[in-house]
Amino acid sequence: MKKKNLKILNFQKKEDYSYKRKVLIKDLIFNTSIGIHDFEKKQKQQIKFNIEIDINSSLKPSNTNINTIVNYEDVISSIKILTQKKHYDLLEVLAEDIFLDLFENKNIIKIKLKIEKPEIIKNTASVGIEIKKKRK
Repeated sequence: MKKKNLKILNFQKKEDYSYKRKVLIKDLIFNTSIGIHDFEKKQKQQIKFNIEIDINSSLKPSNTNINTIVNYEDVISSIKILTQKKHYDLLEVLAEDIFLDLFENKNIIKIKLKIEKPEIIKNTASVGIEIKKKRK
């Protein structure tokens, strides 16, 4: 009887689930110089941020490597620096600067950013914007 040449195929283990991870920051408040009105340029006002950041799904967290996560403390620090650096006339311009800064981290795939002015208009809890941006 002739021996057959058998090939052994190695298959990669297929995941039994899909993986999605987000960093959440809720109701972050900084006093910021923002607005188009003269009185807004003279005095800082409270600005509230809510952020959802989608992370690269192939990035698995590791206790021994902090670079395997998107650190919410770093995100908060970046926003604080931006809000203290200069006066912004528009929330939209501040949002674009935040996106530009945060997307420097290649592990960030998508950001949903909500910025509100809670004290600026009477008879409202807040006014503001919400923008979503996704890496292509």
